[in-house]
Amino acid sequence: MWFITGASRGLGRAFTEAALAAGDRVVGVARDVSPLDDLTARHPSQLLAVRLDVTDRSAVFDVVDRAVAHFGRLDIVVNNAGALFTGMVEEFTETEARAQLELNFFGALWVSQAVLPRLRAQGSGHLVQISSIGALGGFPSTGLYSASKFALEGMSEALAAEAAGFGVKVTIVQPGGYWTDLYTSSTATSPDPAYDSLREELAKQWAEGSIDSDPRLAAEALMKLVDSEDPPLRLLLGSMVYDVAFDISRRRMDTWASWEQVSRAAEKAIPAPGTEAG
Repeated sequence: MWFITGASRGLGRAFTEAALAAGDRVVGVARDVSPLDDLTARHPSQLLAVRLDVTDRSAVFDVVDRAVAHFGRLDIVVNNAGALFTGMVEEFTETEARAQLELNFFGALWVSQAVLPRLRAQGSGHLVQISSIGALGGFPSTGLYSASKFALEGMSEALAAEAAGFGVKVTIVQPGGYWTDLYTSSTATSPDPAYDSLREELAKQWAEGSIDSDPRLAAEALMKLVDSEDPPLRLLLGSMVYDVAFDISRRRMDTWASWEQVSRAAEKAIPAPGTEAG
């Protein structure tokens, strides 16, 4: 049985359709589940659509309990719900910054906490955390989005190590560009004129438009992932994000190597303060 957040649109919708096509049962949750009405009508015994705001921790726990009561167990949990807040780091208000982290990080954290006791108890399960190319590095105008995904990945790496002994698998999926409404539904900060030249530069870079992929390709990859007996901790989706990941990693390694002498000189073990012999 699948539990998919953000199931009503974009990648979440594609994941839901793929799971249903495979004959699996799905609990699809979203703030607005009306876009799932057609799927519910076609798969009434397979799909349970439930309204849920994943930033509401108590509601998340309640819905997970309802899902297990309805279908009897959990097998695959996909933390897909998320949104994009754009703007330069300096421009974010406290409310905007917190809203970005509340949805992309804390929402995934609450779902992870709610499902883990169930997965531990049954000694199996696969938690899939949908991250982003934005977690590979920080890029102008998406700094807080990247921050939310960096946080998600750090938490998920620790969670993977903690859950492994109970038979629970965790995979961080880093998608590239797909034709979803992530960008069209994004929230923007109030622009500071100080960054006008940078915005113009970014606009030129994006002038040719985005050449993205069909979300169904991401769903096909997800089905291969969850069918694997030995799924990876991380999975890149798309040639562009694959190349970017290697490029960023190489540049980081080159920088670390060029500063190796300074790095190593900053460490020299000494006894704990106050324990030296008199």
